[in-house]
Amino acid sequence: MATTRIMPLHTGKGRSVGNAIRDILDYVENPDKTDRGRLITAHGCNGPIADAEFLFSKQQYLARTGRRRGADDVIAYHVRQAFVPGEVTPEEANKIGYETAMRWTKGKYQFFVCTHIDKGHIHNHIYYNSTAQDCSRKFHNF
Repeated sequence: MATTRIMPLHTGKGRSVGNAIRDILDYVENPDKTDRGRLITAHGCNGPIADAEFLFSKQQYLARTGRRRGADDVIAYHVRQAFVPGEVTPEEANKIGYETAMRWTKGKYQFFVCTHIDKGHIHNHIYYNSTAQDCSRKFHNF
């Protein structure tokens, strides 16, 4: 049975939202970990340029609502999903990650799923934007 953990992501000191998301993408989209990108899927965005797309939706949110981002605002959420060795194939893990993200976000938030196969166990990194695709609200994890 998979274990799943959700973590909010902040920009951190000295980084812009775009740079923070780009740093994440650089790590999780590593071709050595994702079978040369074959194990990356996305919803509402294009994985390789998700940083620009996430940032654009945040700018649209500001223009639409007038609400400015605070210093401690969540820019995205990271869901880490790990499987017991032999439990699933990499393709099955990626599909499970996509379905998990779709259910969690109800399809209203951009997300991408990167399945890593470089460890003794298969695991997913799921990142979803804290700003809804329609730029009208933000996700709040209660």
